[in-house]
Amino acid sequence: MKAVILAGGFGTRLRPLSCTRPKLLFPICNRPLLDWTLDELGKNGVKEVVLAVNYMAEAFAHRYGDSTHGMRLFHSKEEKPLGTGGPIKKAEALIGHEEPFIVLNGDILTQLNYSTLIKKHVEKNALATIALHKVKDPSRYGIAELTHENRVVQFVEKPDRKKAHSNLANAGIYVLDPQIFDYIPDGRPVSIEREVFPRLTDEGRLYGYDFQGLWIDIGKPQDYLEANRLMLDTRIERSQPGGCVEIRDPAMVGQKVVVGERSEIGPYAVIGERTILGKEVHIQNSVIFPGVLISNFTSIDGAIIGEDTSIGAQVKIENGCMIGDQAVIQDNVTLTRDVTVCPFRQVSKSVLAPGCLM
Repeated sequence: MKAVILAGGFGTRLRPLSCTRPKLLFPICNRPLLDWTLDELGKNGVKEVVLAVNYMAEAFAHRYGDSTHGMRLFHSKEEKPLGTGGPIKKAEALIGHEEPFIVLNGDILTQLNYSTLIKKHVEKNALATIALHKVKDPSRYGIAELTHENRVVQFVEKPDRKKAHSNLANAGIYVLDPQIFDYIPDGRPVSIEREVFPRLTDEGRLYGYDFQGLWIDIGKPQDYLEANRLMLDTRIERSQPGGCVEIRDPAMVGQKVVVGERSEIGPYAVIGERTILGKEVHIQNSVIFPGVLISNFTSIDGAIIGEDTSIGAQVKIENGCMIGDQAVIQDNVTLTRDVTVCPFRQVSKSVLAPGCLM
């Protein structure tokens, strides 16, 4: 069994953190998102994975090489962005024409049973099967309307919320028959959602599979924080406080982390490895990337802090803030809601209105 992971996105809504890493390598509970995806594919019998890459392609090659998680790994690099369908066509020679294959957007965190999805696809003799998940806001996604036999009779990409006929959203995961290559033009960007799926709907060859359980994309900062929250909620083991440190579960503390006395971590805090926290530091509802230094009496709530950042004493960082890698926040600074700081930037004065510090 083979799978294609679409990993070429720029992650623009996750800047400045995506300026220094592709979003598939953002940590979810101290593991890259892509590791979670590869784990699930391996458990479901996938033996070969094609990574369709573009932005920061070398980061994937450096981390994973040509094999990982017991699977062979191929890197299919786009010279220019090809949308969601173009990368599939470009990888045709790697995928072959022998059997159905899986395609998934790389920025999805899910525990979908891929084996069941493939079984449903084969049972219906479908040309394509879309995994579907119920959502509250249909306007953010492609929305499918199904018959009682799960055949898609209407597929609309990002409809007006009031006009949506369904709340079954395209989960960004498909099983495709090799015949799909005949439907994707070669050598240009192609939207499989806007150009291919409506045609398959008209032909009666597109089916849907409605599944329950964990599913979220991490395209926006709040979605990324929510993905970490969901994974923290699934953990069985709970942290044990040590010394004069209070850990309020759910929380996760990485390896080689040093925590000063009377500090409080959590709930819903993820602390990356090699991080150093001073005395009376308070962190909740936040993700701290590896190698961060946070000095005494500092408070962080609802923020994402990039790798190897230095944060001074008596700093307050509020909800919606994102701090890029290796930034320096000096003592006594307050960053109010929705302030972003670019990588390597030094901040010496408080910022009390939303904005980006370049």
